[in-house]
Amino acid sequence: VQLVESGGGLVQPGGSLRLSCAASGSTFSINRIGWYRQAPGKQREVVAGVRWSGTGPYYADSAKGRFTISMDNAKVTVYLQMNSLKPEDTAVYYCAASNYDRAWSDRTGGDMHYWGKGTLVTVSS
Repeated sequence: VQLVESGGGLVQPGGSLRLSCAASGSTFSINRIGWYRQAPGKQREVVAGVRWSGTGPYYADSAKGRFTISMDNAKVTVYLQMNSLKPEDTAVYYCAASNYDRAWSDRTGGDMHYWGKGTLVTVSS
Protein backbone atom coordinates (compact mmCIF):
# COMPACT_ATOMS: atom_id res chain seq x y z
CA VAL A 1 0.00 0.00 0.00
CA GLN A 2 1.27 3.44 -0.93
CA LEU A 3 -0.13 6.64 0.53
CA VAL A 4 0.52 10.09 -0.91
CA GLU A 5 -0.63 13.23 0.86
CA SER A 6 -1.24 16.63 -0.68
CA GLY A 7 -2.93 19.91 0.14
CA GLY A 8 -0.73 21.33 2.86
CA GLY A 9 0.45 24.91 2.88
CA LEU A 10 0.44 28.22 4.68
CA VAL A 11 -2.90 29.53 5.92
CA GLN A 12 -3.91 32.34 8.24
CA PRO A 13 -5.58 31.63 11.58
CA GLY A 14 -9.29 31.01 11.05
CA GLY A 15 -8.69 29.76 7.53
CA SER A 16 -9.34 26.37 5.94
CA LEU A 17 -7.40 23.69 4.14
CA ARG A 18 -8.33 20.34 2.66
CA LEU A 19 -5.76 17.59 2.77
CA SER A 20 -5.93 14.61 0.42
CA CYS A 21 -4.46 11.14 0.75
CA ALA A 22 -4.38 9.00 -2.36
CA ALA A 23 -4.02 5.27 -1.72
CA SER A 24 -2.71 2.75 -4.21
CA GLY A 25 -1.48 -0.81 -4.28
CA SER A 26 -3.16 -3.51 -2.21
CA THR A 27 -5.88 -1.24 -0.87
CA PHE A 28 -8.17 -4.25 -0.41
CA SER A 29 -6.12 -5.06 2.70
CA ILE A 30 -6.85 -1.74 4.39
CA ASN A 31 -9.31 -1.84 7.27
CA ARG A 32 -9.01 1.72 8.52
CA ILE A 33 -7.23 4.89 7.51
CA GLY A 34 -6.55 8.11 9.29
CA TRP A 35 -4.64 11.33 9.70
CA TYR A 36 -1.90 11.96 12.23
CA ARG A 37 0.19 15.02 12.86
CA GLN A 38 3.50 15.87 14.46
CA ALA A 39 4.40 19.35 15.54
CA PRO A 40 8.02 20.36 16.16
CA GLY A 41 9.23 18.96 19.45
CA LYS A 42 6.01 17.08 20.08
CA GLN A 43 4.88 13.49 19.85
CA ARG A 44 2.92 12.32 16.85
CA GLU A 45 -0.82 12.22 17.55
CA VAL A 46 -3.94 11.01 15.83
CA VAL A 47 -6.23 13.67 14.38
CA ALA A 48 -9.03 11.73 12.71
CA GLY A 49 -9.70 8.30 11.31
CA VAL A 50 -12.31 6.22 9.54
CA ARG A 51 -12.91 2.64 8.46
CA TRP A 52 -12.11 1.91 4.83
CA SER A 53 -15.85 1.48 4.29
CA GLY A 54 -16.25 5.10 5.31
CA THR A 55 -18.05 4.29 8.56
CA GLY A 56 -17.16 4.97 12.16
CA PRO A 57 -15.33 8.27 11.98
CA TYR A 58 -13.08 9.10 14.91
CA TYR A 59 -11.89 12.55 15.92
CA ALA A 60 -9.40 13.62 18.50
CA ASP A 61 -10.72 16.24 20.90
CA SER A 62 -8.59 18.87 19.17
CA ALA A 63 -10.32 18.13 15.86
CA LYS A 64 -13.93 17.82 16.93
CA GLY A 65 -16.18 20.47 15.46
CA ARG A 66 -13.46 21.81 13.17
CA PHE A 67 -12.15 18.92 11.07
CA THR A 68 -14.04 16.44 8.92
CA ILE A 69 -12.69 13.20 7.51
CA SER A 70 -14.28 11.73 4.40
CA MET A 71 -13.61 9.14 1.76
CA ASP A 72 -14.08 8.82 -1.96
CA ASN A 73 -13.93 5.08 -2.53
CA ALA A 74 -14.08 5.49 -6.29
CA LYS A 75 -10.94 7.64 -6.23
CA VAL A 76 -9.43 5.65 -3.33
CA THR A 77 -8.79 8.94 -1.59
CA VAL A 78 -9.26 10.15 1.95
CA TYR A 79 -9.78 13.80 2.73
CA LEU A 80 -9.34 15.91 5.83
CA GLN A 81 -11.26 19.16 5.71
CA MET A 82 -9.81 21.52 8.28
CA ASN A 83 -11.70 24.67 9.23
CA SER A 84 -11.12 27.37 11.83
CA LEU A 85 -7.43 26.59 11.85
CA LYS A 86 -5.32 27.71 14.77
CA PRO A 87 -1.57 28.26 15.09
CA GLU A 88 -1.40 25.15 17.27
CA ASP A 89 -2.58 23.10 14.28
CA THR A 90 0.79 23.74 12.65
CA ALA A 91 2.41 20.36 12.04
CA VAL A 92 3.36 17.80 9.45
CA TYR A 93 0.22 15.82 8.68
CA TYR A 94 0.57 12.16 7.82
CA CYS A 95 -1.87 9.72 6.29
CA ALA A 96 -1.68 6.22 7.72
CA ALA A 97 -3.53 2.97 7.17
CA SER A 98 -3.95 -0.26 9.09
CA ASN A 99 -4.91 -3.81 8.21
CA TYR A 100 -6.54 -4.25 11.61
CA ASP A 101 -10.00 -3.35 12.81
CA ARG A 102 -9.13 -1.69 16.09
CA ALA A 103 -10.24 1.36 17.97
CA TRP A 104 -8.06 4.43 17.68
CA SER A 105 -6.59 3.80 21.10
CA ASP A 106 -2.94 4.00 20.07
CA ARG A 107 -2.93 7.72 19.52
CA THR A 108 0.64 7.78 18.27
CA GLY A 109 -0.14 5.43 15.40
CA GLY A 110 2.04 2.56 16.56
CA ASP A 111 -0.50 0.08 15.22
CA MET A 112 -0.67 1.52 11.72
CA HIS A 113 1.00 -0.43 8.93
CA TYR A 114 1.41 2.07 6.13
CA TRP A 115 2.46 5.73 6.17
CA GLY A 116 2.71 8.55 3.72
CA LYS A 117 5.59 11.01 3.72
CA GLY A 118 3.52 13.84 5.13
CA THR A 119 2.45 17.31 4.13
CA LEU A 120 3.28 20.46 6.07
CA VAL A 121 0.50 22.67 7.39
CA THR A 122 1.51 26.07 8.74
CA VAL A 123 -1.05 28.30 10.40
CA SER A 124 0.35 31.77 10.82
CA SER A 125 -0.47 35.38 10.17
